[in-house]
Amino acid sequence: MRNVIKILTRAGRDSDVWPVALLLFAVVVPAVCLLWFMNVAMRNERLAARQKWADIYRPQLLSAQKGLEEYWRESGDRLDEIARTNPPALAFVRALDADLADSVIIFGDDDRITYPNAPSAPPADEVDRRWADAGRFEYREKDFVRAATVYHALAKEATNANTAARALQAEARCLARAGQTNAAVLLVLESFRGQRFQHATDLQGRCIAANVELMAYELGHNETLALRLQERLMDYNNPALASPQRRFLMKELRTLSPGTEFPTLLAEDLAAQVPASVRNAAADRLPGYDLWYRTSPNGRAVALFRGATLARHLERAFGGHVKLIPPGVEHPEMLLSVAAPGFPGWQMATLLQGAPKPSVAVYLWTGVLVLAAMGVLTLLAVRVVRRQVALARLKNDLVATVSHELKTPLSSMKLLVDTLLEAEQPNEQTTREYLQLIARENDRLSRLVENFLTFSRIERKKHTFEFKRLPVRPIIDAAIKAVPAGHFDLRVKPDLPEIMADSDALATALINLFENAGKHSENGDPVTVRAHTNNGSVVVSVQDTGVGIASRELKKIFEPFYQVDQTLSRQAGGCGLGLSIVQSIVTAHRGCVAVESQPGRGSTFTISLPAA
Repeated sequence: MRNVIKILTRAGRDSDVWPVALLLFAVVVPAVCLLWFMNVAMRNERLAARQKWADIYRPQLLSAQKGLEEYWRESGDRLDEIARTNPPALAFVRALDADLADSVIIFGDDDRITYPNAPSAPPADEVDRRWADAGRFEYREKDFVRAATVYHALAKEATNANTAARALQAEARCLARAGQTNAAVLLVLESFRGQRFQHATDLQGRCIAANVELMAYELGHNETLALRLQERLMDYNNPALASPQRRFLMKELRTLSPGTEFPTLLAEDLAAQVPASVRNAAADRLPGYDLWYRTSPNGRAVALFRGATLARHLERAFGGHVKLIPPGVEHPEMLLSVAAPGFPGWQMATLLQGAPKPSVAVYLWTGVLVLAAMGVLTLLAVRVVRRQVALARLKNDLVATVSHELKTPLSSMKLLVDTLLEAEQPNEQTTREYLQLIARENDRLSRLVENFLTFSRIERKKHTFEFKRLPVRPIIDAAIKAVPAGHFDLRVKPDLPEIMADSDALATALINLFENAGKHSENGDPVTVRAHTNNGSVVVSVQDTGVGIASRELKKIFEPFYQVDQTLSRQAGGCGLGLSIVQSIVTAHRGCVAVESQPGRGSTFTISLPAA
């Protein structure tokens, strides 16, 4: 650390960067340590709170686990009872009504699936020779009207409900193909309205009434037929309707009539995806599907659950603080977890959402307030350090400048005096010239000292002014006489009003402006001094033909000790107090001083003083 400080000191001896950097470093390190401590404290507080609530909720979680086991036992027994005491299709829909699962597969005593069931063909019936004639008219000769007449006769004379229903179905089909759509729809409405053909099946074991009603609805979109078919498909007491036909007709009717709803259709689709082998496992997941299944205790049914709804079914067995988490899921709010009985991989967890949050506000706000206080104090300290460094640098510059300014006239006077003393027979003319030079350097030295004293009095607010009604011209003339080395072009308007002024102070201000203008005028060009009135004020302007001042420097030239050229080798003398004294004196006279300058074209300083 010492070596680093030495390097920074050597690299930036004249800069205010390194002390500020060290100060910031001294603040940042404790701030980082404070943040680390806060982080550790809050983490420990959270861990302690988690452990506390875990101890509180562990008995509830174990109780919920037992509750879930009891729920499985009760729901499994109930599912077995429903499957044992009801026909397969009715057992299926009653299990859904009891909300025991998303879908159910029913098994018989022979361990075969009884629902969802496949169609079963009816026993063979005696075939009338006229069926062959009707088929020839319909398919070979395309005589649909004649074929419909034969089918009508067969339906009228048949004593078997299956045969009569097949004949009516064929008659309606032929009428539709012959273009007699209304007649076909009317035939279906009238013939299949009662109970006679409710259980009638075709040769493939499919329910004829359901098929022919769908065909008629496609022809005429009769709402009566749609309602009747919807009711028929939801009738799980009808053994003629097998599960594949029921699912197909439900989807077709929903497509033709979008407003039709079938609450059991999703359950039918889920059950159709599951093979019979699921009965051999107590509980598992169906490969390739987000579908879970569980076999009832006696094996008469298998309950099916979608992953998205399994938690909803099971969470009824325990309280709100316990949630069911699927396999492979890491819940960020998990506080405590145990295995969920009945489904491998699932977890029963207590979440922090239900537990009060640990109180870390004290640590947080304490850290924020401390950091804020450190930030404010750091800013104040940085400003103080920068100001002290700037003052120290300004003091060093002032000492060097003053030493240079004092040394120049003293050296000149010493040289002139030594020259006079060394002369054996001093020449009167030379002696006079040397004495004049000594007097000029003495005046220069006196003005320099006077500027320091004036600035000191102004800074300490010890300077007193004696204001009187005075004309401006005599003050300007007195200031010009005090600058004998200058060459002036005086342009003063006659009859200028008097002003309230301290003659000596105002003359000092003008002398400083005249000397600055004389120093910066090139090639002996005169300094132009103008005086006129403007809006009730007396305006005195001093214009030189020097190098001018850059625009970025104009705001700084009235600051004490500031110099545009800050090198000791500058051509013009001075220590940077003149313009500061001018501004202080003019301000005390309730006036203002302004400057206009262009690099390469000179500068114009203007004093405005209110007329008396």
